[in-house]
Amino acid sequence: MSPRSTADTGLAHSEALLRPAEANRELVLGGLHLGYLLKRATRRTIGFVVGPRGLAVSAPRWVSQPQIDGAVQLKADWILRKLAEQGQRLVQIDAARIAWRDGARVPYLGEDLLVRTTGTLTRTVLQEAQPHLGQPRTLHLRLPAGAMPAQIRDSVQRWLQQQARALFEARIAHFAAAMGVQVTRLRLSSARTRWGSASSDGSVRLNWRLVHFPLATLDYVVVHELAHLREMNHSPAFWAIVRAVMPDYEARRRTLKDGVVPVFD
Repeated sequence: MSPRSTADTGLAHSEALLRPAEANRELVLGGLHLGYLLKRATRRTIGFVVGPRGLAVSAPRWVSQPQIDGAVQLKADWILRKLAEQGQRLVQIDAARIAWRDGARVPYLGEDLLVRTTGTLTRTVLQEAQPHLGQPRTLHLRLPAGAMPAQIRDSVQRWLQQQARALFEARIAHFAAAMGVQVTRLRLSSARTRWGSASSDGSVRLNWRLVHFPLATLDYVVVHELAHLREMNHSPAFWAIVRAVMPDYEARRRTLKDGVVPVFD
């Protein structure tokens, strides 16, 4: 991707990526003023990392600033492409921010879940979709019409976590027997960067936010962690176990990587 086409994607307007607060160096790259964080380290080569906070460069202590800037220029296409991808990701995350009110929509198992506050109920009720009436799947909360946003958010989160545990238990029971493993303990996680983990003692931790994704994606994470109960690594033997149960696991993994979960704040 050329610098011009990268700028045309909207990167030119992404100040947080082009001039991050942590930046301590600046240069012109592809016609854009780019700030980056330079870190001196005990290493032999110059390294580049592009993340939500922009570009970070790690360089040996003996390399001069002009040499570092030259290396950045040589990597211009890659850096600008990765910054553009990060910019698009930040736009997606911002779009996933939910306005917590009556009528809010939350992804649940890959589909929109309409949230309604219904103070006359004695408990939260899930009403399945009625396509012939044009009505989506609806979650009726036991909250008054004037409920505060935080109340709505907390009620939805509590319900989603309950559904997550029930789903995880059912899917673990479904796959564990076929894979010849036994789960001794299931715990829910709220980690921001990890979907699941498994321990050699048979305990499994799964992120409750997986309920935002289609069931096929959730199943991939369950199978992935169950496979770790047989192979505590990512060796070819591990992937062979996953593939034997789920031949299309790579496609399912991509949906997990590309997906954006809603922002609960």
